[in-house]
Amino acid sequence: MCRSAAAVLTALLCAARLCAAGRNQPLNYRPIIGVLAQENLPDDQYAHGFSYIAASYVKYLEGAGARVVPVRLLLPGGDVDIQTSQYSRAAKIFYDLALKANDAGDYFPIWGTCQGFQQLSVLTANKNLLTLTNTKAVALPLTLTPATQSSRLFRSFPKDLLQSLAEENITANFHKWSLSLQNYSRNAKLKRFYKVLSTNNDGKKEFISTMEAHRYPFYAVQWHPEKTPFEWVDKPGMTHSPAAIRASFYTSSFFVSEAMKNQHHFSSLVEEERALIYNFSPVFRGMNSIFIQNYYFD
Repeated sequence: MCRSAAAVLTALLCAARLCAAGRNQPLNYRPIIGVLAQENLPDDQYAHGFSYIAASYVKYLEGAGARVVPVRLLLPGGDVDIQTSQYSRAAKIFYDLALKANDAGDYFPIWGTCQGFQQLSVLTANKNLLTLTNTKAVALPLTLTPATQSSRLFRSFPKDLLQSLAEENITANFHKWSLSLQNYSRNAKLKRFYKVLSTNNDGKKEFISTMEAHRYPFYAVQWHPEKTPFEWVDKPGMTHSPAAIRASFYTSSFFVSEAMKNQHHFSSLVEEERALIYNFSPVFRGMNSIFIQNYYFD
């Protein structure tokens, strides 16, 4: 689906290891965000254990004021598949937990990047509506929709940054599967659940590049805001312009601000410390790697 992928979810461990505080609490200035690991890639010579998280996602969230807990997979599953992998099964568990929590008034945000975007579309539609696009390594401007101005995600972005996103090639795309605007429009479940904030075109197909849920704090980008400041492989599609770096910061800051509305916490400081990603060391994979550093998990 997408070799540089992650579904980023906040307060994921509420069922087993976290407890929720009451409503109407002040903002949580010590947010902890769970990042869902996925099965190791078969050609990764640095891999050990069963799963990994690209360090750029961790830095992306830490740079906006959050801490990260890796949500590790318990069983190996081979290449990541959007419907049958351990990654997808774990994503469904947390997706269902987030729906249930939000319906009960417990603010529970989800962010999906690239494969995370794709995974959210499959979970919502209950079917795979993805289609092939020519977007494996290309930087594109966003075609912003009228919904952008009233969106939770983009409405606080400076006007000059929105203009840069709309006019400059600053969003990194590294995927071959996309949710086409046509398939979205034909699926009632997706239309009821998400509003489209931006689209892109590979020259043949128009696909959705940014969306957010109508009723839930769920957000998804098909592009990679985390790559701009933290990945340095010399490939088409990689961009490090000041506007691209600002876009990265504003997206991460937005999602961390959403996480601050969640009052979940570990039952003890000891348990919190044991869970944090600080207990693991990232592996440097070389400057020519699509991920400069990865965390690996047994």
